[in-house]
Amino acid sequence: MSSQSAALELNKGSEPGRGRTEGEDHSTAWLENQLSAGDFVKIQRAFEPLEPGQTICMSREEFMQRMTEIVGWGTKEEYGKFFDKVDVAQDGFINWDKLTSFMLLTLYENDERAKATAVPQWKDLKFLPGKHKDTIQKVIFLKNSSRYLTISQEGSLGIWGENLKLQKTFPITSDATKLKHLWVTSLVSLENVNKIAVAFTRKEICFYDLLSKEQFPCQYKLQGLKGTPICMDYWYDPLDANESILSFGDITGKVQAIVFTTALISLFERPASACENEEATVTINWAELLSGYHKCCYTLEHKLHRGEWVRQVTYNASLDAIISSTTNSTNTVVLAWREKPKKHLQMTSFNIAQGIHAFDYHSRLNLIATAGINNKVCLWNPYVVSKPVGVLWGHSASVIAVQFFAARKQLFSFSKDKVLRLWDIQHQLSIQRIACSFPQSQDFRCLFHFDEAHGRLFISCNHQLALLAMEREASTRVKSHKSAVTCVLYHSVLRQVISSDVGSTVCFWMIDTGQKIKQFTGCHGNAEISTMALDANETRLLTGSTDGTVKVWDFNGYCHHTLTVGKEGVVDISQILVLKKTILVTGWDRAITVFRPQNFNQFFIHPEEWEGGIQHRDDIICAAFLPPQTLATGSYDGEIVLWNNSTGNAHYVLHPDYQRLLQSKSEPQKLLSAGRSCSSRPTAEQATLGASSYETGTECDNAVMRLCFLEARKNTAATGGANLVSCGGSGYVRLWDTFKKQLLAEFLAHRGVGSIIMATDKLNRYLATGDLDGCLKIWNIEAKHWQIESCFSFPKKDNNLMESEIQEESIRETASLSNKESCLDPTEHSLLDKKDKDEPTYKPFGPLLTGVFRSLSIGVLKELPEVNKPAFLLDPEKYFREEPEEACPQTPEPPSLSETLKAVFVEKNLFPKDFLDRERRAKQLCQETSSEVNIKRNKKQL
Repeated sequence: MSSQSAALELNKGSEPGRGRTEGEDHSTAWLENQLSAGDFVKIQRAFEPLEPGQTICMSREEFMQRMTEIVGWGTKEEYGKFFDKVDVAQDGFINWDKLTSFMLLTLYENDERAKATAVPQWKDLKFLPGKHKDTIQKVIFLKNSSRYLTISQEGSLGIWGENLKLQKTFPITSDATKLKHLWVTSLVSLENVNKIAVAFTRKEICFYDLLSKEQFPCQYKLQGLKGTPICMDYWYDPLDANESILSFGDITGKVQAIVFTTALISLFERPASACENEEATVTINWAELLSGYHKCCYTLEHKLHRGEWVRQVTYNASLDAIISSTTNSTNTVVLAWREKPKKHLQMTSFNIAQGIHAFDYHSRLNLIATAGINNKVCLWNPYVVSKPVGVLWGHSASVIAVQFFAARKQLFSFSKDKVLRLWDIQHQLSIQRIACSFPQSQDFRCLFHFDEAHGRLFISCNHQLALLAMEREASTRVKSHKSAVTCVLYHSVLRQVISSDVGSTVCFWMIDTGQKIKQFTGCHGNAEISTMALDANETRLLTGSTDGTVKVWDFNGYCHHTLTVGKEGVVDISQILVLKKTILVTGWDRAITVFRPQNFNQFFIHPEEWEGGIQHRDDIICAAFLPPQTLATGSYDGEIVLWNNSTGNAHYVLHPDYQRLLQSKSEPQKLLSAGRSCSSRPTAEQATLGASSYETGTECDNAVMRLCFLEARKNTAATGGANLVSCGGSGYVRLWDTFKKQLLAEFLAHRGVGSIIMATDKLNRYLATGDLDGCLKIWNIEAKHWQIESCFSFPKKDNNLMESEIQEESIRETASLSNKESCLDPTEHSLLDKKDKDEPTYKPFGPLLTGVFRSLSIGVLKELPEVNKPAFLLDPEKYFREEPEEACPQTPEPPSLSETLKAVFVEKNLFPKDFLDRERRAKQLCQETSSEVNIKRNKKQL
């Protein structure tokens, strides 16, 4: 627990001499809970030694006597009880270290107890609009791309953004006839290799690649299973992503697992024919895995469930065991583990009356919770199979799902009568009951999933998906807004901060004192304010909303104009770019919306036609401008289009995987196919080879969330450095040279957090990046050049070194490689090396003019080639003759134009004397070499 929390708890202590009130909790009336921070300062002074190095100890009698005198309140009996609690070892004395250790432990337990008994507040049950037509089988969250995936029984896969807006829905397989005869039974995410595994009723498991830009292609198809898999689970080692386990259970009672040993390289062996066509699906037979043909994986299995359908299976690393369950009362829950010398699994089982529907395991509490068909929720110790350690009563129908709320040590349970309960595990009491209002249905199929990181509880009823979102906890911290803050601006003239929130409120704050000056409420009705901007003179405030409108305000709260964005429907506005003569608005649309302030003669303003048309394939979400006329726009699929703002024409497309020249509007289809079809996108194995969660292939992973021109670097065109920075999906920051139209460098700023945002200072010395977890990093980007000559990972430095320092040194080393480093073999610095895999890696793109050489060998010249003399050696008088000095210096008359053109250029006046001396020596050496060549040539002729 933090020191601030501890101080807060101590300050909650009562005033001196406070008596216990009737009905007060006994624990809060204990002396240690009533002492304030000032009382502990007095106690600390009593334990301070007279000389350094000494330790003051007090006996029970001495402690009772001195504390009543020093603190000034409390009885000797109370201090005696306090002494007995501190002296756990019964040594007969205590010192200051023992007392503080006891208090910190007490405060920690109080904090944990408060969390366990805290009841979360929920928003109203909300049904999410989806396109599923059959029962939803699974809901998963992809941490790498911050997306949700849902899959239904008929094979329809839905992709949802982090804001729970449905982005797209498509069939998991393109074979429509196949979907009519088979169902999807389960779905798991293989996050370390950017794949998903889908189980079908045709006794097969298909592995789909998430790195594809379009629909997910099937890379592997596992066939020949003896039973239909109906539940799956996937685990990988966060310290070594090569080690992973895919476990699944089928309708015959078998629990099987595939243990991958080199997952980052390849899940299965690929035949030579498949290596030529990387997009081809590799079919794998289960018998091949059993025979050991695939060296990169092996299998485990057991049949203890004996013909019963395996309803749930999972592998837990803390137990190092596979846990599975059925609805049978015999061998209901089975724990299977492998002892290293043996090949077969060791097993133990729990027998639970009437069986269970589901289970969950809490590693810190070491408890297994089971959802019983007999309306009970039981808590089990994994090592005690005879009886549960606790039984939770309260449900009046069969319990169909359980899941731990790990952070609070609480437990969710959901019953067939659509009642949700939240349990306090320590006291084994129900602290919350919620009745969910689903439509009445006889054939009821339910799915339960709690996303603890985002406080979202998903409950499905057949094909409908409902959401219970947790309200943010009220705290003692002072908040500036009632709703989440969406945008912040700084007004340099008024020295005020302007902020907006989800509730459509705009607030003005003094930067010096933090005092709120004024507030505009309901600026866009109930719609969220997504972005804001100030005009060039900072006299008008522009607010953009999710309702597709931009409003122009003065600082008295009067709305002068309303700009309508989007011609075909409402556009969720993401950025407003105010230029000298135009206002450009981007949002979740492929077109740029342009307004011209000189035409603002009405209240409602409609957009004008953008001359460049539509060049993006996906929605534009950000833009940046570089004077005098360069405009850059970034889209959700990772493309950055460079425009001429004056003419509105687009002339180039930048992408991490390709570059494309836009030559004309006459052949758009040809240009699209020419540029985008030649994408050098790596395969799944090649992409994951670079990092365990390298996701530069997917649209959302390349999504450009922010663009920023480095305007302070005015000599970039001459030096060849980076002048454009982009960031977004997967936490990557990329640096571009818009003059040479290429990506110079990229580095991973935030790992495993999804999209990020950024900003730079006016001098472009520092780059600030922030992620969804609230982490803010400051990077030093003062390096003049961002060019990279080779791709390797840097050696690890001291573990205590700050990440920003590591990044800064890496950038500087990359900018100018030493001679020692330039001789390194890139294969010696593998990206899979565990020592280097956590370090930021810089990747070169495009043709490399210089590379890393292992050695350089020059053969003996058998014959000296003929060298042609330069012109200044053939006629030295023409280039180096001296003109005679004039006897009496007089100011000459300016020569005529004809004389000037014929005048001799005196080159020696432009160079210093030492330079001319070197030139003279070079001339002599060249003459000597020429004479030697002539002699050798004459000898050969003879």
